[in-house]
Amino acid sequence: MKVLVVGSGAREHALVRSLSADPAVTGLICAPGNAGTAELAETRPLDVTDPAAVAELARAEAAGLVVIGPEVPLVNGAADAVRAAGIPCFGPSAAAARIEGSKAFAKQVMAAAQVPTAMAHVCSTPDEVAAALDAFGAPYVVKDDGLAAGKGVIVTDDREAALEHARQCAGDVVVEEYLDGPEVSLFALTDGTDVVPLAPAQDFKRVGDGDAGPNTGGMGAYSPLPWAPEGLVDEIVERVVQPTVDELRRQGTPFVGVLYAGLALTSRGLRVIEFNARFGDPETQVVLARLRTPLAGLLLAAATGRLGEASPLVWDAGAAVTVVVAAEGYPGKVTTGDVVEGVGDVQGAAYVLHAGTAHDADGRVVSAGGRVLSVTATGPDLPSARAAAYDGVLAVRLRGSHYRTDIALAAERGEITVPAR
Repeated sequence: MKVLVVGSGAREHALVRSLSADPAVTGLICAPGNAGTAELAETRPLDVTDPAAVAELARAEAAGLVVIGPEVPLVNGAADAVRAAGIPCFGPSAAAARIEGSKAFAKQVMAAAQVPTAMAHVCSTPDEVAAALDAFGAPYVVKDDGLAAGKGVIVTDDREAALEHARQCAGDVVVEEYLDGPEVSLFALTDGTDVVPLAPAQDFKRVGDGDAGPNTGGMGAYSPLPWAPEGLVDEIVERVVQPTVDELRRQGTPFVGVLYAGLALTSRGLRVIEFNARFGDPETQVVLARLRTPLAGLLLAAATGRLGEASPLVWDAGAAVTVVVAAEGYPGKVTTGDVVEGVGDVQGAAYVLHAGTAHDADGRVVSAGGRVLSVTATGPDLPSARAAAYDGVLAVRLRGSHYRTDIALAAERGEITVPAR
């Protein structure tokens, strides 16, 4: 089977890495790809925001499966265009991808499906935002209703900062109650009817150690979660994922692909923070690092309505940790074009997954985005995986780069607790 992966980030590199190890995959293309995916797959130029271009490339390459990584092409309808061309596609339709493209729509779906989530007000004016902030009180949670590359939310005790964030949003604003308790990320594969959950992970959104600074697209992650309550995944599927999938199908917009649930384990029980319509970065890196079931067959089964026939998933019993190395200035205005050195020195249990990288005229790997790469490592337990990941990070050299030093540290120390209900 020939597989086309659409995208250019570390998520796509992780997907390509897993697919390249699957004996069922006879050809592999990543478009447009990056300096890392180019080592494992053919690359093609592609405007991922153009659904017609995505479908045309899939036709030209005679792909047997298209896997769409980023959210923008999904919201724009790339999966619809690929399916219209008669090619199996792993990724939701534009209508179903609204679960990520509009937080207000996601709230409507959750309300209809009776999925537990934070109370929220959808606001269209500054006065409505101010009233909602006062109704909920601090800490204030303000979200851009639309796509914002993981950076459209602010959580702050500063009312003026919350108001300013709302003023910067392009359209409607969602103001939510603050959710206490540790966060969990869960990916669930679905063909629109059946659901197969993957292993849970935890990511780190803030740019600095100790969760300081602004939100980012994610600075690191780990899996599994040694502190997670027994039966957590089953509870998430039963109370969150399956009802959401059922509701989207009931509305006539079945969700085919991977539904990401970002959750908080609060003192009042499980609550949904957000949904994404695709694999999330950086959680994909650690989840796929532990998956032993061949990936291509799973994705094809979801794309063709046969997920219910899939065998139980097989997982590595150990742990995985990924640490993001970001460019100078990230998550603000970043510096690009700097040479990335030391990637070949990352060895042993660790490996590099490229994100914002490219080749310059001399063939050198250079930075080409905010999150430049991530170092992922596996080990028999969390401390060993964490140590290997940071050994790999220290081998990479990029002028002005930065990374968090506390990814998975609290979990390693046993410091994470779930509030009693």
